[in-house]
Amino acid sequence: MVYDMKKNVKRYYEKNLRLDGRKKDEIRELKIQYSVSKNAEGSAKVQLGETTVYAGVKMSIETPYDDTPDQGNLMVNAELTPMGNPEFEMGPPSDWAIEISRVVDRTIREGKAVDLKKLCIEEGEKVWSVMIDIVPINDAGNLLDAASIAALAALKDAKFPVINDGKIDYKNHDKKLELENKPLLITVYKIADELVIDPDYEEEEGIQARISIGLLEDGTLCSLQKGGEEPFTKEEIMKAIKIAKETAKKYRKVLEQ
Repeated sequence: MVYDMKKNVKRYYEKNLRLDGRKKDEIRELKIQYSVSKNAEGSAKVQLGETTVYAGVKMSIETPYDDTPDQGNLMVNAELTPMGNPEFEMGPPSDWAIEISRVVDRTIREGKAVDLKKLCIEEGEKVWSVMIDIVPINDAGNLLDAASIAALAALKDAKFPVINDGKIDYKNHDKKLELENKPLLITVYKIADELVIDPDYEEEEGIQARISIGLLEDGTLCSLQKGGEEPFTKEEIMKAIKIAKETAKKYRKVLEQ
């Protein structure tokens, strides 16, 4: 099946086309809707073509870690259920769910999206803990990038709940969560020996390798993650970075609207 898909994809690529009719370097339409959940401190719905992902931010007051007493916590969790893809199973997180969580988390963390010291309430005693939950409801390809966009959009939307008499009032929110940077993950895929972006689910059957590139607004790299069985040459990596930078500009136009 994979071999036949590679041959089929290659025939299309030779004509500068994708299986869904796009040009080889064309991304699917990106739509972002903010504040989609009343129960989250920040939330967003992202549609990348038919791929649909929800992300929500929840905040709580926790005790800081011993080695970072003056810093808050930030965590990313991806929950993959059969609602998003019939191949996803209920139960403990799958390897794919763990990888999505880690890659998106690394991009946000290494991109210094949030100054963790600003999440400190009382050093060594109380800090804000920020949890980003990612839930795909339709996996139609390129889930990594859709998850990254959704996580960043939810952070942009996030506001701190009000503290009254030492207790959190989740029904009321005041100041926004300040973002220091807006790191974005762009994944470049090697399919049929070509470097392409934003594959749909059908194209993904022919993936040879992928490289996920975290980028800041000015194009500075903040993270890099290789996936898949085949290697990339040095020339392919440099080309992938160039492709990622151009793609990030297109996504940011929608993010900043």
